[in-house]
Amino acid sequence: MGQVFSLSELIQQRHAWKSSQKKVVFTNGVFDILHRGHAEYLAAAKSLGDVLIVAVNSDASVRKIKGPLRPVVSESDRAFLIAHLVPVDAVCIFDQETPLEIISALLPDVLVKGADWNVSGVIGKDVVERSGGKVQTVPLVPQRSTTNIIARIRELYAGAEKE
Repeated sequence: MGQVFSLSELIQQRHAWKSSQKKVVFTNGVFDILHRGHAEYLAAAKSLGDVLIVAVNSDASVRKIKGPLRPVVSESDRAFLIAHLVPVDAVCIFDQETPLEIISALLPDVLVKGADWNVSGVIGKDVVERSGGKVQTVPLVPQRSTTNIIARIRELYAGAEKE
């Protein structure tokens, strides 16, 4: 089971993993309304190394990226849920719109994003590669997304409040 760290705590833990020669994998995301796609993505990311760090967007950064109606689930609940998934070793909440600051501080061995990202456009790619790491994408599970779940809820309950 993983743990939710502050950035300074996570930097210290990263140094410990590095001195133990652990291969550290990093990914980030919103992870709003946790679903199978998230779980499979994180399992695939973990398979690329020994330790998986997940940076979760804060509520404020999600609103900047996805608009005022998101997130549905609070940052503390999202971080708690992600930390309790088997593949995840550490979670950190970040407040910026991009994870560049946390990537630069941690310098993971592997930076992972979903296959919907072009590797050349992955934020932090240059920082990770300059430090000897690599950037990889992993396949996404088709039709599994928070956006699809929200659309399905809207569809199911569109007229329910009139009854």
